Amino acid sequence: MSSGAGSAGNVIAGLASFFIPGLGQLVQGRLIAAVLHLGLAVALWFFMLGWIMNILSALSAATYRSGE
Repeated sequence: MSSGAGSAGNVIAGLASFFIPGLGQLVQGRLIAAVLHLGLAVALWFFMLGWIMNILSALSAATYRSGE
């Protein structure tokens, strides 16, 4: 089973992160990245730019490659 970019797990994590930034990173076990993505999204929503973090967070989760 592949755990690289495009794998089923990464697609699910990417979708989760699109709806709640950082959730996909949390599912992948990357706690620090999850907190950073969520924190940046909340901060940017104050300036109506949080959608940018939603997209970046989803891309980050979907293209993540674990250290093999």
